[in-house]
Amino acid sequence: MPKLYEYFGLIILFYANEHEPVHVHGKSQDRESRAEIIVVNGEITEIRYSDVAGRAPLGTADMRHFEELVSSRAADIVSKWIDFFVLHKPVKSERITRRLK
Repeated sequence: MPKLYEYFGLIILFYANEHEPVHVHGKSQDRESRAEIIVVNGEITEIRYSDVAGRAPLGTADMRHFEELVSSRAADIVSKWIDFFVLHKPVKSERITRRLK
């Protein structure tokens, strides 16, 4: 379960047994939401946010942080997805301590 980012108490990660489309999970305490990054012809065209079955969704503040991070780091997330799931390379976790906008 590679952790990609820590952002204001929120953990953004891949699960080790993921599937396409490219997506990440945002977790805070016992809550979790998901962001799918839609890539068409090598370009990010859309980000879709959803709940995770069986888990309470992220609260309002955590969801806002999750959306900030995913929207500002979407290309990096896609790159890390390719590194981890396609090229089988380790990915480095990053702790972000300043607001992204």
